[in-house]
Parts: sequence; C-alpha cells; structure tokens
Amino acid sequence: MSHTITLIPGDGIGPEVSEATQRVLEASGVKIEWEVHNAGAAVAEKRGTTLPAEVLESIRRNKVALKGPIGTPIGKGFKSVNVTLRQELDLYANVRPVRSLPGVEPRFEGTDICIVRENTEDLYAGLELMIMPGIAQSIKLITERSCKRICEYAFDYAKRMNRRRVTVVHKANIMKLSDGLLLEVFRKVAMLYPAIEPAEVIVDACAMNMVRNANKLDVIVTENLYGDILSDLGAGLVGGLGIVPGANIGTSSAVFEAVHGSAPDIAGKGIANPTALIQSAVMMLHHIGETSPAERIERAVTELYKRGEVRTGDLGGAATTAEFTDALCRMVAAG
Repeated sequence: MSHTITLIPGDGIGPEVSEATQRVLEASGVKIEWEVHNAGAAVAEKRGTTLPAEVLESIRRNKVALKGPIGTPIGKGFKSVNVTLRQELDLYANVRPVRSLPGVEPRFEGTDICIVRENTEDLYAGLELMIMPGIAQSIKLITERSCKRICEYAFDYAKRMNRRRVTVVHKANIMKLSDGLLLEVFRKVAMLYPAIEPAEVIVDACAMNMVRNANKLDVIVTENLYGDILSDLGAGLVGGLGIVPGANIGTSSAVFEAVHGSAPDIAGKGIANPTALIQSAVMMLHHIGETSPAERIERAVTELYKRGEVRTGDLGGAATTAEFTDALCRMVAAG
C-alpha cells in the first residue's frame, strides 16, 4: 500500500534532516508518495506569507504531514507557522514521547513518559489587550469541550500504548475556575477507563517530580502553557530537543514534526542530527498503520545509539548527517 503524505522540509537544517528522514523511511520498505510544499521564513521573503494556502490544502487532502523545523521572521508581523497550522487544522493534541536512548548521557537513565498537551487555547489563544497605558491583560481561555477531548485522547493513548497511569497537571489550587474545569472534566473521563490509574499533580510539583522520578507520572495530560514548558523539561532529561519527536493530532489531520529549531548557524554544513525528525516519522508510521516498518526503524535507532560508534557532533560524535543516516539505513534495511 502506498501513502500520499505532505512534506514541509522547513528552514535552516530542515531540508537536510528531512532528506535524511526520507532515506530512512525508504530503507524501511514503506511506500510513500511525497507532496512537497515549502513554508516558513524563506517562503515569507518571496510570497509575503509564511504559510501559503496550498500547504494547508495539501494537508487537508492527504490527512498527514511530516514537517521539518520552521523559522518565523522576527519583528515583521508574521504569525508562527506552527501556531497557524494548529489553529487552521484544529490539531488539538500535541503529543511528545520522552524516552532515553542508550548511549546518550541523559540526566536520568530509563526515562519513558509521554506529555499530551492541549494545543488550541489557554493563554496561547492570543486574547490580549492593553487595559490602559502600562497595564496589559492576557486572557486564559479554557473550555469544557477542549478539556474533554484532550483528556479522552490521553486515556486512549495510554490504553493503546499499554500505559498504566494518566496524570493531569494543573494549578487548580489558584486558578479554581479555569484549571478547576480541567480537573473536573479529567475526573469524569477517568471513570470511563477503569483499567488506567488516574493521578493529579500541581504543575510546580510536577516539575519537581520530573527530575526525581518522571516515570511515575507516565502519561501527562495538561494545558497548553504547562505542556509547552514541561515538554522542553522532559527533553532535557533525555539529552535535548535533538532526539525528541513530536506530533500534532486533530480529528481529521495530523502533523508530525521535529520540535527543535531550524539552527540556521549550522545549516548547509551537513552536521545536523536528524534523530528527532526520524523518530517523529516513526510516530507517523504508527499513526497510518505501518507498524512493522515503524518498529524496524525504532529497533535500528536504539541499536545505533547503543553501539555509539556513529554519532553527530551535538552528542559528542564526529559523524556528518549523511554518515549517521547511512549507518541507520543499513541497520533498518537489515531488519
């Protein structure tokens, strides 16, 4: 079976890590027809927009996209591509598995959690105003509908991935109405999943627990701002954003992405680490039902890092992007 998937190579090192990921997917045997569309800072210079309409049309048509890191021109009034994609396609669930890789010196060995972040509202809804000179107000928007679907997604994910606990992260002791609504909905949804243990933790306590015993939290479900912060904290536990995958899931579309930046300072030098986008592509394969090639790549990534012979410079090695990709492709092809 062949899949038609939208590819957004991105800016900076984006095209390099995207090409590497395509090669690894090809080595796995999965059949993909790519619809390539550009978005981001480079497009803005030519088109006057960071996200041309045909990009959204392609994702809506194909239902699935793989996206490299994208930059947004600073101070020129352009809206973030990532934010626009989430809003236009209603990609309500940001999913960030955080897992230690062998041979990478993490802060903590054996970390294996997943952060499920509500992606469309909270303080990121962009509802801001100046009440009067010198006084700005940002409105925190929390709706029952969004709380319900993100909690349902987290429990469904836990059930699908054989996880034992879902932990809701909140600050309902202070924000009794907004975060209180999330907590109320979480408790109702939890009752529908008796095989999965529900847990509740305040966001500051969660940050502490993540650096003491992250695995106790298991699957974290939370609001947009808390999830954004905790996701990067989680990446720091296992070696950084260069190896952590990410996905934005909606009812009808899904965008899988590298969560790190476009790193323009090393663009074109052939030294970028493509692991994050490759692992995001693995999530994509699971999403489209290509379990066998997904598992083949997962095994190869784990084995390559375990051996430690081929590693890019960000993790203390000397391999180029191409050398790392060549080694991984050989392992994937070998099964």
